[in-house]
Amino acid sequence: MTHHHWQTFLTTRGAHWSGQRVDYFGDEPQNTIAEKHAALQGGSVIMCDLSHYGLIRAEGPESADFLQNQLCNDVREVTPLHSQYNGYCTPKGRALAFFRLFQRDDDYYLRLPREILEPVLKRLRMFVLMSKTELGDASDQLIRIGVAGPDAGRQLSALMGETPNEVNAVYHSGDLSIICLQPGSRFEVYGPDEAMQHLWQQLEETVAPVGAGAWELLDIHAGLPEVYAQTQEAFVPQMLNLQAIDALSFKKGCYPGQEIVARMHYLGKLKRRMYLAHIEEDIPVQPGDTLYAESSASGQGVGKVVRAQSNPDGGVDLLAVIEISSAEQGSLRLHDANGPMLQLQALPYDIEQPQ
Repeated sequence: MTHHHWQTFLTTRGAHWSGQRVDYFGDEPQNTIAEKHAALQGGSVIMCDLSHYGLIRAEGPESADFLQNQLCNDVREVTPLHSQYNGYCTPKGRALAFFRLFQRDDDYYLRLPREILEPVLKRLRMFVLMSKTELGDASDQLIRIGVAGPDAGRQLSALMGETPNEVNAVYHSGDLSIICLQPGSRFEVYGPDEAMQHLWQQLEETVAPVGAGAWELLDIHAGLPEVYAQTQEAFVPQMLNLQAIDALSFKKGCYPGQEIVARMHYLGKLKRRMYLAHIEEDIPVQPGDTLYAESSASGQGVGKVVRAQSNPDGGVDLLAVIEISSAEQGSLRLHDANGPMLQLQALPYDIEQPQ
């Protein structure tokens, strides 16, 4: 019932929902434009409900070993004070999920889109066998919100005593866990319903609530991928730039798809990777939408959209996996030769494959 109480709580504060996703706050759907402006301009602090993400919990004395054998990043680096991005692949090295992995008490949590939680959980359970770990859906047990803006760290510190000041660092304050996405200015907070309601009430005195689209726009500009139902098994981890955001280990040992991922790293040449782009037209763009380039000779198409959100100043911002040779030549379009043109933009990190 935790999420029901939380949903009711936010509704009384102006939240408008589509299922388990907050579209916007206030009286008008057009508020999404103002919310996205607030998120991108960075002049104020915003907070966003993250109920559209779910949580898988792994509990038991062998949970770390089990996850280490299944996931593509080194789970041994996760502690109560350090989280990480991670991924889950098929034996063919294709990404089934991308998520944040963190620890509370002795349990591990995988934060991923709700729409793929059940199939990912079902698949992971197939491999538990005799391992002393239990996997379950903890989405309704921990509330999660995002807080961002130039003064976010200071405001959270005033309420929680401290905030972590390194990327992926975690700080626990009572029942609350706070994870640093960007030092001083972007955080995720997790905790039980009552404690999170109290935090939200304290924050809303000076912080503006926003819908899920505004938070996703920040993710897109940060170059953070996502795997949705439409794109499961479409990409290998390097195509999603996981090696550039410390979400992929080449030294950890075996996991499903490890041989293929390692072979591409040590012996092959990456032919596709994820780019940040903008199109001027105000049209719907969905994960899995295809891209077109006349110069592409690939029978697999030139690329696919990873995630997209409308920009408050017009057009659409998106992340897409694109054939590198075609990206370098330009003239990329959405869907087909008559589709809107993509304008490639700089990612906030370098694309390198660590040795």
